[in-house]
Amino acid sequence: MATPVVLIAGDGIGPEVTASMQAVVHAAGADIQWVEAFAGLGAAEHFGDPLPDITLDLIRKHRVALKGPCTTPIGKGFRSINVRLRKELDLYASVRPVRTLPGIAVPYENVDLVVVRENTEGLYAGQEHVVVPGVVESLRIITRTACERIVRFAFELARQEGRKRVTFSHKADVMPKSDGLFLQTARAVADDYPFLGFEEMHVDRLCLQLALDPSGYDVLVMENLFGDVLSDLCAGLVGGLGVVPGANLGVKYAVFEAVHGSAPDIAGKGLANPIALTRSAAMLLVHIGQRRAAERIEASVSRTLQAKRGLTRDLGGDGNTATLTDQLIKNLKS
Repeated sequence: MATPVVLIAGDGIGPEVTASMQAVVHAAGADIQWVEAFAGLGAAEHFGDPLPDITLDLIRKHRVALKGPCTTPIGKGFRSINVRLRKELDLYASVRPVRTLPGIAVPYENVDLVVVRENTEGLYAGQEHVVVPGVVESLRIITRTACERIVRFAFELARQEGRKRVTFSHKADVMPKSDGLFLQTARAVADDYPFLGFEEMHVDRLCLQLALDPSGYDVLVMENLFGDVLSDLCAGLVGGLGVVPGANLGVKYAVFEAVHGSAPDIAGKGLANPIALTRSAAMLLVHIGQRRAAERIEASVSRTLQAKRGLTRDLGGDGNTATLTDQLIKNLKS
């Protein structure tokens, strides 16, 4: 019986990369029943809400979703769809695997790390107000419960994937109460995993070390804002947001997503790169137990990038969404 998965195509290039992803996933032999749902500008126009209750209810029913890029207009009166999804469904762990891919010219070799980001607290809790005209105060929310579960999640991921070390990033010297609590909690959790390495590093120093040589890092874990910045930095080490997958995971629900934007400037032109969403779909397939199809997709991405045929412009080619999709399907092997 096919596994139902909620599918949110999103805005801009979202429908194009979603259609490409579906074709590749089908060709890889995955057994999925797509359940269409809506979020983004189109949903705002149709339902009066960019993240309607009907979409949240579908995810709660089926437990797993795949989401294309959604546009959040700046200064237009509604909150980020991604932030709302994470809060509504308690998707407390953002997981961004980052590894060097063949055929992409980058300064580094042998990068293979995972960024684990706390997804529900910090400044992204959205607790801000005007104190007096011209002065705005934002509250940085840190709780021991959230700290413990995200650090434990990082250690469990390292253990399950056979990784060796967890690096906790912080700024406890500047924020001794909030990051101090996070650091104390991380140390306590690390004591439960004596067979794994653990190190603490200021976030600015970690940025410097990643720029110098990212190959020595394994699992990185940190609070929300630091994770938002560092996950994109790490994506840049291996070719950018167009090639890296992402997931937002909680106890009950999981939403996998392309982490790049909706690129309205090229929407409808057939130029979008579908690899990020396709690799996110591969993560989803592992999550629901269809590992063989996921492995076929990842192997095809590597073969396609290495062959350098049919690639989109952002990958150095002169192809388009259709030619890249064709190559991804062609390079699937049993």
